[in-house]
Amino acid sequence: MPQQKTLLIVGVGSIGLRHLRCFLSTGRVRASICEINPALRERAVQQHPIAQCYSSLEAALADRHDAAVIATPAHLHVPIAIRLAEAGMHLLVEKPVSASMEGIDTLRQVLQNRNLLAAVGYSLRSIPSLRAMKEAIASGRFGHPVQVIAICGHDFPAARPAYRETYYRDHATGGGAIQDALTHIINAAEWLVGPADRALADAAHQMLDGVNVEDTVHLLTRHGRVLGCYSLNQYQAPSETTITVVCEHGTARFENHMNRWRWMTRPDEPWHDEPGGQFSYDEEITHQANVFLDAMEGRVPPPCSLEEGIQTLRVNLAALASLDQKTWQTVGPDRPTEWKGAMA
Repeated sequence: MPQQKTLLIVGVGSIGLRHLRCFLSTGRVRASICEINPALRERAVQQHPIAQCYSSLEAALADRHDAAVIATPAHLHVPIAIRLAEAGMHLLVEKPVSASMEGIDTLRQVLQNRNLLAAVGYSLRSIPSLRAMKEAIASGRFGHPVQVIAICGHDFPAARPAYRETYYRDHATGGGAIQDALTHIINAAEWLVGPADRALADAAHQMLDGVNVEDTVHLLTRHGRVLGCYSLNQYQAPSETTITVVCEHGTARFENHMNRWRWMTRPDEPWHDEPGGQFSYDEEITHQANVFLDAMEGRVPPPCSLEEGIQTLRVNLAALASLDQKTWQTVGPDRPTEWKGAMA
């Protein structure tokens, strides 16, 4: 049996605890945690077999680990990633990469100098039906994509009752619907049809109690010749995600809530369904963990590379800047390092 990797989970809130559970389920790691909140540390220790438990990053860095998962609020991702990379760890950074571009070039340089892998936790790429649709589109079966449309909604308070006390309440820490939920859909669309180069956003705080950040977003994008259109809210009862890619010779549609993708090539035919099978969120994160571990061994590319994650970060920032300036924004390396605007 191959030797287990040593893994450090930095932050064991909701998603960090899930990463811990799912990495352990692979049987391929010995996991330690780093968490400043005593209650969260105790919860993780009570629920899972943990090699070491650290209350500070300095204490964790005193020991050697092969890799780390960074599951803190987004504004802390890059500073922590730089320190972990300087200590020689491969990295899986939760989405989004950051809430600004500050420190990104330094992180890139440290990773390059030490020949380390970095991936970003955009886990929709792990869903079998979306992966199958991606392969079909990439094969040219439907011709070149010309439009991507995403319609998404879920009851965020039901899934995250403590959202008012988390990163979500502030754009600076990665909060709001654009950075929290829509970023997953943007990343998936960029994976399907290529990177966005322009963005125009409208958003508002419509429903969620106790916060002022946007919970409803409409976003237009251009991905080269492909036009994009996204609609998302975080309060509707049905949890549904649909991503439709219209191509020159057919249409493909991913329906996450139905565990399938489907396609149609002629107006006089029905949808052809390609079932993906039941696939839970834990299975999604476990698949991502296995691909990350395989990538550490040089056997496959990372599930979502750092550069792909940085590209999606640029779209996040362009969307936020569009809200502030009320005009189209160019997506590129010249994006502002942070967004200082206010909700309209």
